[in-house]
Amino acid sequence: MVEIALSLAIIGFALVAIIGVLPTGMNVQKENREETIVNQDANYWMEKIRAGAPPLNDFDLTNYVTSIIQYVTPCNANGTAAGVTTSNVYTPGNASPNFRLVNSQRVIGLLSTPKYLVPTKGQGGYLSNYVVAYVRALTGPVADKPPQGNPDVLDTAFTYRMVAEVVPHAGFVALTPPPGLGSDRFSLNFAANLQTNLYDVRLLFRWPLLPNGNTGPGRQTYRTVVAGQLVAVPPQRPLWYFLEPDSYATSP
Repeated sequence: MVEIALSLAIIGFALVAIIGVLPTGMNVQKENREETIVNQDANYWMEKIRAGAPPLNDFDLTNYVTSIIQYVTPCNANGTAAGVTTSNVYTPGNASPNFRLVNSQRVIGLLSTPKYLVPTKGQGGYLSNYVVAYVRALTGPVADKPPQGNPDVLDTAFTYRMVAEVVPHAGFVALTPPPGLGSDRFSLNFAANLQTNLYDVRLLFRWPLLPNGNTGPGRQTYRTVVAGQLVAVPPQRPLWYFLEPDSYATSP
């Protein structure tokens, strides 16, 4: 009996240790799974933005993007805010202003909005855009993927917040050739052409999205460089912007 009691005591200590470590292991597995999903989704979003305008009959992204919010802040030339920040909310169901996310082209058009816009040449200042998308994970369990329409299942799906930034390449200002170039301005023209046709694309992910609208501890930033021109599509309101890697603009 004594041996049995000692054996049970040893087994009890071992079980307590195992049960204590189990939640930590499950949490690590959950974090790894979420990070893997974000990595796969980030590659997909990067390729979509780099490719430019999707076909009008592409509706895939509307199944995953629950809303896109665009914050616009007028700024002075020195970078300080010069007015009140306004926000526009776009969803597949309704939008303010009236711009529903009815296809993938509208989704990419909004996500490709340049971070800085000059309203009118010669007036000084600019508009700072902050575009935030709330996305249900594109990859992961098939239970919450289309054609799943049960709101209870969709509410429990892994969701993240993505901030898209499209920024022109670093500015290049030079009125005279640097020392050593003499009268040869080839390098200056080449740099000006890169500035006109080169963009940094950054995607900032925060996850998971909590019921109160906040995000959890997960955070990651992805960057790439896209060569081509950024084209606005008037007379749409709001304007759509698409990167066109197969065409280039003439440098000023």
